[in-house]
Amino acid sequence: MDRFIPAYIAAKDNGRLLKKISQARSILGSCVLCPRQCKVDRLSDEKGICRTGRLALVSSYNPHFGEEAPLVGRHGSGTIFFTHCNLLCNFCQNYDISHEGWGNEVSDDELASIMISLQDKGCHNINFVTPTHVVPQILSALNIAIEKGLHIPLVYNSSGYDSVAALKLLDGIFDIYMPDFKFWDSRIAESTCDAADYPQIARQALVEMHRQVGDLATDSSGIAQRGLLVRHLVLPENLAGTREIMRFIRTSITPGTYVNIMSQYRPCGTAQTTPGLSRSITVEEFRAAIVAAKEEGISRLDRNR
Repeated sequence: MDRFIPAYIAAKDNGRLLKKISQARSILGSCVLCPRQCKVDRLSDEKGICRTGRLALVSSYNPHFGEEAPLVGRHGSGTIFFTHCNLLCNFCQNYDISHEGWGNEVSDDELASIMISLQDKGCHNINFVTPTHVVPQILSALNIAIEKGLHIPLVYNSSGYDSVAALKLLDGIFDIYMPDFKFWDSRIAESTCDAADYPQIARQALVEMHRQVGDLATDSSGIAQRGLLVRHLVLPENLAGTREIMRFIRTSITPGTYVNIMSQYRPCGTAQTTPGLSRSITVEEFRAAIVAAKEEGISRLDRNR
């Protein structure tokens, strides 16, 4: 079997990557990179909701073995956790990173070196966690990393609160998208994230991601090479709207979408301020979510761990 070649290699060779870097950087001058549309001058280190200026911040990076089965394989997914976030869920399980800002600024060269170090450890992919607000920095670092020999797939691991315009900058760069679809009800999105438009934004984002990369494809060992994976965290009292989200995936994307229905919700951060979120989910609630997914025609589910 021929070795898989990530899309970004061709983008580098034909000059498209450099054009995308220029386009992405220009957005930072009056930042409308994400749906928040803060319009601050991040090139001058002004900071909006994501509290990130010219440089990206990284909280940690390592081979990760708790991700989806097609990403983990034998050697792990090479996760890079970016500090801060553009969505800021009040129940975030990485609250110290997303809300409190634990992490350090990294230059493009340093970020590129992190990618190479993870590849050298045998990781099957580079998994950018919470990348939405640092797309320009990722693209700039990628250009350097390719010159240093990067050759494994990139994973865009986001909250789903991504603008279509920003995602189009990544067309032909990322082979794997792994967004959340968190809430179907705009009232829940408003109360937890101050983002009533989240359901609409996420629907548009997932459709665009699938347009770019299609259904998840794996190699002979089951390792992801290209495609869409969708994460959905089950919330107490069905606050996430699991059935409606699964129906949308089947009817507006494809029944072949790979979905991870997750059971690990627990009240973190300031979750207690939202009615219904002050407790973990029950076994019955999780089982009901799995049943709903299957009844809506979603059968390609990540294994329950």
